[in-house]
Amino acid sequence: MSINKYQVALVGNPNVGKSSVFNLLTGLQQKVGNFPGVTVDKKSGQFLIENNVSVGVTDLPGLYSLFPTSEDERVVVDVLLKNLKNPSIDLILYIIDANDLERNLLLFTQIKDLNYKMIVGVNMMDTAQSNGLEIDLEGLSKSFDVPFIPLSGRSGEGIEAIKNNISSQILKESKDGFYKMNESETQIVHDIQEFIPNTTSYEALLIAHHYKRLPQITTHQKEFISKLIEQYSFNSLDHQLDEMMNRFQLITPLVIKNVKRHLASINPFTKKVDTILTHPVVGLFIFLALMLIVFQSIFTWSELPMEWVERSFSWLANILNETLPASWFQELLTEGIITGLSGVFVFVPQIAILFFLISLLEESGYMARVVYMMDHFMRRFGLNGRSIISLISGGACSIPAIMSTRTINNWKERLITIMVTPLISCSARIPVFTILIAVAVPPTKLGGWLSLQAVVFMSLYLLGAVTALLVAWFFHLILKTEEQSFLVMELPRYQMPHWRNVFMNVLEKIKTFSLEAGRVILIVSIILWFLASFGPEKNMEAARVQAQNEYNISQEVSLKQLTKTHELESSYAGMFGKFIEPAIQPLGYDWKIGIALISSFAAREVFVGTMATLYAVEDGNNQALLTERLQKATNKETGKKVFTLATAMSLMIFYLFAMQCISTMAVVKRETKSWKWPIFQFMYMGVLAYIGSWIAFQLLS
Repeated sequence: MSINKYQVALVGNPNVGKSSVFNLLTGLQQKVGNFPGVTVDKKSGQFLIENNVSVGVTDLPGLYSLFPTSEDERVVVDVLLKNLKNPSIDLILYIIDANDLERNLLLFTQIKDLNYKMIVGVNMMDTAQSNGLEIDLEGLSKSFDVPFIPLSGRSGEGIEAIKNNISSQILKESKDGFYKMNESETQIVHDIQEFIPNTTSYEALLIAHHYKRLPQITTHQKEFISKLIEQYSFNSLDHQLDEMMNRFQLITPLVIKNVKRHLASINPFTKKVDTILTHPVVGLFIFLALMLIVFQSIFTWSELPMEWVERSFSWLANILNETLPASWFQELLTEGIITGLSGVFVFVPQIAILFFLISLLEESGYMARVVYMMDHFMRRFGLNGRSIISLISGGACSIPAIMSTRTINNWKERLITIMVTPLISCSARIPVFTILIAVAVPPTKLGGWLSLQAVVFMSLYLLGAVTALLVAWFFHLILKTEEQSFLVMELPRYQMPHWRNVFMNVLEKIKTFSLEAGRVILIVSIILWFLASFGPEKNMEAARVQAQNEYNISQEVSLKQLTKTHELESSYAGMFGKFIEPAIQPLGYDWKIGIALISSFAAREVFVGTMATLYAVEDGNNQALLTERLQKATNKETGKKVFTLATAMSLMIFYLFAMQCISTMAVVKRETKSWKWPIFQFMYMGVLAYIGSWIAFQLLS
């Protein structure tokens, strides 16, 4: 006998604990995809109820009403309305915050009016009791003819009760709607129902509000509804406001009847703390201090695990080098595949630490205060209050920073944040800046104590941050969207983090990066290995002969290192470096720097290793020797130094602005669900890098 399978949709306002309930229901049996045709994530999973019946559950994005203001919210409206014609959702599990019943019940009544079978999970009952609220759930259940079940996302209380009610509630008949329409709404609803058969009353009203962008409404239907709108002078915004006011007039008496307040429901401690944490000056300093701790923690805590990852892959490569016969396949494994895998997993510690700390701040309720505090300033540049988290996180690594933009509801503001975050100097640029500053900037002291090298280093970080804001402002002017941009949010109560949510959030981000971005990184790493390892056989043989001749004359460098250096020059990557030399000469670069630019596309820090290979430094970690070789390097044709102050500064500007990180591009593709945006990002940052480098070289030459 086949097992019946139900489909449940998890719906509710933001910050009501839906994620906690979803994690309690599904455990690790969940996955992240995306809704068809849009960039909004869809979390789905499954669980078992009585008699081993399997239930699929989808966690829909949070929203406040069926009048959406962001892409995430529009997706929920589309799903709910489309499902009425092609049912795939058997039940709505609606989660509400026991501390704010009145606001939460607005969306509940709208969904109920669509005739969905529903169960209400009343979350945070424990905090409601401590706030002096006594809630008659049985009375609410009778008033709405829907079971109201007490929940605790922290302890899991109530989850079994929800599971036990699913089957009976799905089989239950729906009753009449909650909202009573006015005469104007009744007229237009009647005509829409006549034109679009099998449409419920409230569904028809929502179609009148949203017909222009509903995918299931045909062009012919849109033309008909547009005429009705004009005929009845139907002003959507006015009717939305009227509907919400009328709903609250019906909801409020029911809440008053079933909720008793014994104490002040607003904690005075919360008020006092908020006056400090949201203060425009004091709050900003507290936030910057916390971000400094987060930023430093990412550097400090990830250092050992990242080193362990690199050493593990290096150990594996050495084992393969020793056990496998020398061949192109052995080099593919050790220098292509293993290097690519190392480039994926080396970022996992930073991603895990960043999202662990960010999750703690979000779960505690602090991050909502930061968003509220910074929103006004960030909007001047076309960004969102939530963008500040991504921009600051980008100082450690753009990959987790871009992944963290998922908290930004407005798609335009999220896209702009993604586009400019790589302009913030990340940790991968540090090795490049360090070696170039050591080569070209003297270690002098300003005022007898301030290092000139430190000033240059800090200036690069400031230049990246300022440029990011200016570029964001420019994108804000040229990118057009019908999506309204304003901040609608609540300040949640301070609470201890839900450790289950923190763990699941970190695990989800690691899986997403490793599986989605990792595939792209690995493929490009293999391509770069091929370009750097192969070339015309005649040229490669000549390179090996030249290496042998130089080794016979001077044995300061091993034959293997000399051969590798000359083969790289003769490879397809070397040929391309020489091919682009005329284009990069105005920036002060020669073909060797051109090769470094190409090879470091995999990751910026590869620049140092490539220069070590080109200048025959066997130990790529010997920065003193590499610095000395670069300082003495001269152009064979002109006899002039290659790495002057102008060239070094030009290179630093190039690496500051250029998108030379396939890992980041892979994540941008993952977050935007399209290659269009990472390609555009690569191009605009490349143009910015070229122009900025040219200006720097010309000014300092």
